Amino acid sequence: MTDTLTPVLTDDWDAERSWTLATYESRGGYQAVRKALAMDPDDIITAVKDSGLRGRGGAGFPTGMKWSFIPQDNPKPKYLVVNADESEPGTCKDMPLMMATPHTLVEGVIISSFAIRAHHAFIYIRGEALQVIRRVQAAVAEAYAAGYLGKNILGSGYDLDVVVHAGAGAYICGEETALLEGLEGRRGQPRLRPPFPAVAGLYACPTVINNVESIASVPSIIANGAAWFASMGTEKSKGYGIFSLSGHINRPGQYEAPLGITLRELIDLAGGMRNGHELKFWTPGGSSTPLLTAEEIDVPLDFEAVAAAGSMLGTRALQIFDETTCVVRAVLRWTEFYKHESCGKCTPCREGTWWLVQTLAALERGEGHRDDLDLLLDQCDNILGRSFCALGDGATSPVTSSIHYFRDEYLAHLDHGGCPFDPAASTAYANAGALA
Repeated sequence: MTDTLTPVLTDDWDAERSWTLATYESRGGYQAVRKALAMDPDDIITAVKDSGLRGRGGAGFPTGMKWSFIPQDNPKPKYLVVNADESEPGTCKDMPLMMATPHTLVEGVIISSFAIRAHHAFIYIRGEALQVIRRVQAAVAEAYAAGYLGKNILGSGYDLDVVVHAGAGAYICGEETALLEGLEGRRGQPRLRPPFPAVAGLYACPTVINNVESIASVPSIIANGAAWFASMGTEKSKGYGIFSLSGHINRPGQYEAPLGITLRELIDLAGGMRNGHELKFWTPGGSSTPLLTAEEIDVPLDFEAVAAAGSMLGTRALQIFDETTCVVRAVLRWTEFYKHESCGKCTPCREGTWWLVQTLAALERGEGHRDDLDLLLDQCDNILGRSFCALGDGATSPVTSSIHYFRDEYLAHLDHGGCPFDPAASTAYANAGALA
């Protein structure tokens, strides 16, 4: 079973002082940069296209294609922006990567910037992750001192400056245009598109925005070849990825494997469900993706198969829940998060998430009536596709999918006068205690 794992990005995580330049270079680090700087930038873009690398931040858009959208005839500066906000509940892959081997990301930034002809790159890290910010800043400083950044990198004539930016700590800044607003010193709120960032992004200049894992995958593609990367994964979802497993399993953590691995295989690798319990429901890509049940445990975890199953691969944040979990309470907690993190720019999201919380909270307490389930679906319908960015859409996913799979559990809350998984929270239980 362990042959299923393909440690590439995680291969050096257990090395002594893995975050230092000396350790990274001793294990082949920055050789891909030397190779890339001797290539034509267009050939690098072609290699990334041929590899089949798709965005690892959730959307799954082909990375090489995104790079090719940069208009090279535009006289304005080109920018690379790395989205290291990682705010999706359950997602924990970019932060440990930057902590363990930040030079993997720095090397990817150099190659990617060279490919799109950018001379300035920005790494936007979530503000609360102070230890990650310091680790990446130290790696960038080491790279400057070693000649991998700055003027005339390795004698190639190519110049690149990298800025590590501490974000303001908002979930919405994971949305790429809200991230750009934050970089420019404004409140993190999404922009109206078009124009798209490739045409008018940071400082109204052509900009590529990629996830940490996407950029960190580039050195291995250049070093080993596009065919090597494309040999892993599935027909349309190539390569490897880091799967974040959390919840009711014996060994939560990050598991790097080819796309197309199943949840059943990952749970086996993680030591099985805790204490012999059974899988009840799970999220394939964080809480903003529709949840799935034990019936989908053998669905290949690639973009196409998960979509066919009714969800999205997203960030591969696999939150796993056993039969002791109240799905209504879990969905309520997620929805409270989205209500809190809504930037308030658009009415459907600002007002809609508030009303979702009110309705869900009443149901979780065993109040309201059966028609409230249809009310919830109507509220979701008025948010989905009508909000300014994907936050509103994501907030509806756990609600609609949980009603689809667990309608009876919602109704059980009404029948019990509270949560059937927690007798002490039941109004019927409280009334019985008062009568006694």
